[in-house]
Amino acid sequence: MSLIPFTEAIEANALDNIRLIATDIDGTLTKQGKFTTDLLQALSQLKRAKIPVILITGRSAGWVQALKNYLPVTGAIAENGGLFYPFESDQPQFLSSLNSLSQHRQNLATAFQILQVQCPHLQASADNPFRFTDWTFDIQNISLSEIQLLTELCEELGWGFTYSTVQGHIKPKTQDKATGLLKIIQHYWSELTPEQILTIGDSPNDQTLFNSELFPQSVGVANLLDYTDQLIHKPRYVTAGSEVEGFCQIVNIFQS
Repeated sequence: MSLIPFTEAIEANALDNIRLIATDIDGTLTKQGKFTTDLLQALSQLKRAKIPVILITGRSAGWVQALKNYLPVTGAIAENGGLFYPFESDQPQFLSSLNSLSQHRQNLATAFQILQVQCPHLQASADNPFRFTDWTFDIQNISLSEIQLLTELCEELGWGFTYSTVQGHIKPKTQDKATGLLKIIQHYWSELTPEQILTIGDSPNDQTLFNSELFPQSVGVANLLDYTDQLIHKPRYVTAGSEVEGFCQIVNIFQS
């Protein structure tokens, strides 16, 4: 499926019926890793338009618990679909079933040690102490061939694997952004149709949000183009702008 420039979506009024936005954070809402005043204005604009925004990120539970309190959003999904923080509570709702959290963390740590045998340069991310459902390592300077090797090793060990612009994730096989988001939609917004939900992202761990059978209205910000050859599912539209500039281009249609 070819990507449609987002300007064409505006002209066709294709997103007039959107009632909920689910968006990635890093590389989608950021500029060179930081939030900007443009982002805050865009999120406030959506709030005034009464369009709920759900953050959905690979970042840790600890990070996400803070972000959902400081940003004008309705809630946030952490760890690529592992758990959800609603706006009104600081208690997470687990979206993946864990029989024993301590054993689960130990199993993840063991899997990471096995990956390190094959790729000794892997470095555990500093945020692992703030995670529940997955284990992460820094993705910089890891080649595509190593990504494929890590994917295969995780499969052999009974784990899933995904990666973003910042981290690689060892995770339960059935845990992904789309699965987590669908559970939250069913619980809080069961009246919405798939056509009323807009999903936005920029990297491989967002690709389940681009599955047109689940989310027919999806947008990639322009930096996603760096990964299109690595994606099974691609977004319907792509913005001209990268990172938060692309996100703001999307938001601007809701006041036009």
